[in-house]
Amino acid sequence: MAIILIIDDDLHIGNVLEETLTNEGYGVIRAYSGTEAVLLFSQTKPDLVLLDLMLPGLSGEEVLTHMKGIPVIVISAKVDVEHKVDLLLGGAVDYVTKPFHTKELLARIAVHLRTFETLGKAGILTFEEIELDIDTHIVKIKNAEIKLTRTEYAILKLLMQNPTQVISKSQLLDRISEDTPDCTESSLKTHISNLRKKLREVSGKEYVEAVWGIGFKMKTE
Repeated sequence: MAIILIIDDDLHIGNVLEETLTNEGYGVIRAYSGTEAVLLFSQTKPDLVLLDLMLPGLSGEEVLTHMKGIPVIVISAKVDVEHKVDLLLGGAVDYVTKPFHTKELLARIAVHLRTFETLGKAGILTFEEIELDIDTHIVKIKNAEIKLTRTEYAILKLLMQNPTQVISKSQLLDRISEDTPDCTESSLKTHISNLRKKLREVSGKEYVEAVWGIGFKMKTE
């Protein structure tokens, strides 16, 4: 299930969007100001963002600079072409003008989620000395191959795809469910412990860290 973050201080529009997206099978989280959105984004990683520009706190333009590595669709009443161009060049994948047609917005969301997923599945992920080949599922540290279980691989891939983000336990379970449906809340701790041990045995380093009360992330020096 894809998770979509709605950033809009207009309760009516936000409620309509949430109801529409929920009915389409998406998970929804919301932020009502630019400052709240940036804080939320530092703690979680949605699959796509719907961003209003006229926000209390940080403006939508300022929020956009923090939304790296994720598709952002700007939804705004501003229609100035130059402004749209600046936002698209600044990192947004699309610009939808208010008022918008729900079916068109849903189509754009589906397209960008599909495109981003395809791009994310190509190539090799790297984090310091770890290399993870998404096509072959081979994980190496200093050219030494690490034998991981299906669940350990899915956990490591998700963390490496979001190296600066703390991934909560619930998000981790939800987002690896397609790759490894056998992982449960009760077994997650064991899978992560085994993954950390395998990486440590080869590298002598801790690559995955627990963030108390929140979840897990890749460990940086």
